[in-house]
Amino acid sequence: MKWHEILIRYGEITTKGRNRKLFINRLKENLRYTFADIPNLRIRSERDRMYLSSDVDTEMEELIERLPHIFGIHSFSPVAQCEPTIEAMKELAVEIVKGMDYQGKTFKVNAKRSFKKFPMDTYELQQTLGSHVLGSLPGMTVQMKEPDIELRVEVREKAVYMMVDVIAGAGGLPIGSNGKALLLLSGGIDSPVAAYYMMKRGVRVEAIHFFSPPFTSDQSLGKVKELCEKISRFGGNIRLHVIPFTEIQQKIQSSVPENVTMTSTRRMMMKVADVVRKEIDALAIVTGENLGQVASQTLESLAAINDVTTTPILRPLITFDKLEIIEVAQKIGTYDISIRPFEDCCTVFTPANPKTKPRVEKMNYYESFTDFDEMIERAVKNREIHSFPKKKTDEFLDLL
Repeated sequence: MKWHEILIRYGEITTKGRNRKLFINRLKENLRYTFADIPNLRIRSERDRMYLSSDVDTEMEELIERLPHIFGIHSFSPVAQCEPTIEAMKELAVEIVKGMDYQGKTFKVNAKRSFKKFPMDTYELQQTLGSHVLGSLPGMTVQMKEPDIELRVEVREKAVYMMVDVIAGAGGLPIGSNGKALLLLSGGIDSPVAAYYMMKRGVRVEAIHFFSPPFTSDQSLGKVKELCEKISRFGGNIRLHVIPFTEIQQKIQSSVPENVTMTSTRRMMMKVADVVRKEIDALAIVTGENLGQVASQTLESLAAINDVTTTPILRPLITFDKLEIIEVAQKIGTYDISIRPFEDCCTVFTPANPKTKPRVEKMNYYESFTDFDEMIERAVKNREIHSFPKKKTDEFLDLL
């Protein structure tokens, strides 16, 4: 099927009143960035809808395949075009419905005449096209309310446009319309899902990962990079800050009691993250923490971790069941990457009997004997920064 354009419906953006134009422009820019590899893309935006088009059929197919993952889009429909004659309209209507699983389904035509001088009125047009489709494709029945297949026809002066599929979008708000936050990305199941939910609310995400060689492997870091590549496909570029954490983590092991090393590790991570957050002008820190899931995620532990910063810490998964998180991870394509058996720095030093109710004053006392600030400054200074999505390169370029 040759599609002329793709009609995008905004959804939540339409509730933004005077700020609507800002959200529409942000969505438009995100689409340009996400589809930078589609050279013939054209974007036309209106108050209540947006249109994408390309003269290349394969590019249109690529757009249709990738659009469901872009935040800020409620739904979209591929649109076909024909000349404004009844014979051309009949032919196109049959071609569109024929490409669907129409046997045994209910059907109706919903026509709109933007060009009022068209010789048929709306009712006549609907009856003529509906009768022709039903006669050409037997097996369907007419149903006016909530049919299985609704062929929408819009008659304009120079062309007629038809659509039938309404494909669900990712919903939410365009990435970047609600500020920027720094995500603690471990490589496990939870943190990529946390990123997904923050991005869905329009937050642009940068990620920070704590790397402790030789205790954590290059495969572990590779997994994190792959997760960044995956979540960047939702319409926003992501920078990954890789923190060399070995020195700090070893000092924690020798400086504080074993049963609170996990809490102290999380506190140092939060301190490092806060320094990076300030440098990149992010407004909050995001984690994939889930209440009661592990010892470091009790209310008492979270309070002890929060004590080291006044920055807002956002935990979008705090009340989720683990099975709910896994289901979302599978849906967004991060689960199979996250479960690869490469340990991160939080799991390699997990104490045998971690304390579930650490006291803030005790944590401050244990850590007061070590100057962590100098090590934190050094770790931040020596970090690596990677950007995603990675630009595609010609694999034969090195041979020239």
